[in-house]
Amino acid sequence: MKNWAALDKLHIWHPFTQMQEWLQSEPLVIESAEGNYLIDTEGSRYLDGVSSLWVNIHGHQKKEIDDAIIRQLGKVAHSTLLGLAGVPSIELAEKLVALAPEGLKKVFYSDSGSTAVEVALKIAFQYWKNKGLSKKRLFVVLSQSYHGDTIGSVSLGGIDLFHSIFHPLLFQTITIPTPFPYRCPDLTEEECRDRCLDHFRAVAESRADDIAALVVEPLVQGAAGMIVHPRGFLNGLESICREYGILLVCDEVATGFGRTGRMFACEHEGVRPDIMALAKGLSGGYLPLAATLATEEIHQAFMGEHNEYKTFFHGHSYTGNALACAAACASLDIFEAERVLENCRLKIAFLTQLLREEISELPHVGDVRQCGFMVGIELVEDRSLRTPYPPASRIGVQVTRNARKHGVILRPLGDVVVLMPPLSITPDEMRLLVSAAARSIAEVCGE
Repeated sequence: MKNWAALDKLHIWHPFTQMQEWLQSEPLVIESAEGNYLIDTEGSRYLDGVSSLWVNIHGHQKKEIDDAIIRQLGKVAHSTLLGLAGVPSIELAEKLVALAPEGLKKVFYSDSGSTAVEVALKIAFQYWKNKGLSKKRLFVVLSQSYHGDTIGSVSLGGIDLFHSIFHPLLFQTITIPTPFPYRCPDLTEEECRDRCLDHFRAVAESRADDIAALVVEPLVQGAAGMIVHPRGFLNGLESICREYGILLVCDEVATGFGRTGRMFACEHEGVRPDIMALAKGLSGGYLPLAATLATEEIHQAFMGEHNEYKTFFHGHSYTGNALACAAACASLDIFEAERVLENCRLKIAFLTQLLREEISELPHVGDVRQCGFMVGIELVEDRSLRTPYPPASRIGVQVTRNARKHGVILRPLGDVVVLMPPLSITPDEMRLLVSAAARSIAEVCGE
């Protein structure tokens, strides 16, 4: 039998990984999966506690999605959308428009969350240029934002660990503060929210002629450590955008497809973005696929004669891939057939209860942040003073690696332990997920 770990070390360059450390480690090599579990080359089973990096929705080897891909393989695996149309991409676009916030009527396909955001940026920029307002080219973002890893999406990023090395390559943005009451204990949630909205209003009032769009992760900033925004913040951002003629771009790459308890996070506050970026769970976690949705008004700005050069000159070789779109259609059908969102309400309530009972009061847990199935557990050295651990201790990494002993795969964001299970998780599996996290925190942090 091949030594898969040795071959990995010989050939694979892993994402977001210090390879010197990786080469000194014993990697866990996944060979198969079943339901909500991953299975390694030794036959050990692990609950997929982060949905294979937030993408898996209905579990692995979901028959309906498997069958849809097999049926599509019997027809065509891929055909370009440059100059041709394709049945699966049309079917999926129709479904997405029916589910999306009101007003989003056009679907542009790409391959990942980063490219979905990149497409959104270029559409917003060219929209104003096509309308004769080429001065509107700045983008406003929240502090600690993360929108992907291509150069345009990195330009929107505010996490120095990921982004600072690339600063010489990036374009200018305007950053407004993120409302994070945990970091401002002297303010109520409402005061923190209103202070940040006032800041955005002041920026909009002074720079409206220069600003193309505000780009925001609605409700939850995932890679920042699962920062959950106060109620009413997203709605407030939308109101200011409307008042000052600024496009609202909602990055629902992480928050979409049921993660917050609604199909899209925007729905919680009745927000209707001008542009919305989707990826991750779009195909049910099966195949790379992304979509950027835009309003008819935006699309109309790209209409013109050939020699007006209003065309959106952007594309991807695998745009609207037939297999990925077939998987996505099947995934969306499962939402309806199995009443996934309705069932999620009880699951989310149970998850909240488990976190309160087993995690919240642990001595080295400074904060538990939750929005639906998106959970961040912040670990601190001193709970009373909210003193963080020294970065070199890598407590988050230690806790998530330790969780494997208890049969659960987790991944940290610094010293924030993330739980983001598939929506198909069962009550017993939720008990395993939370108890494994709690035991690992206790064992690593010395409780």
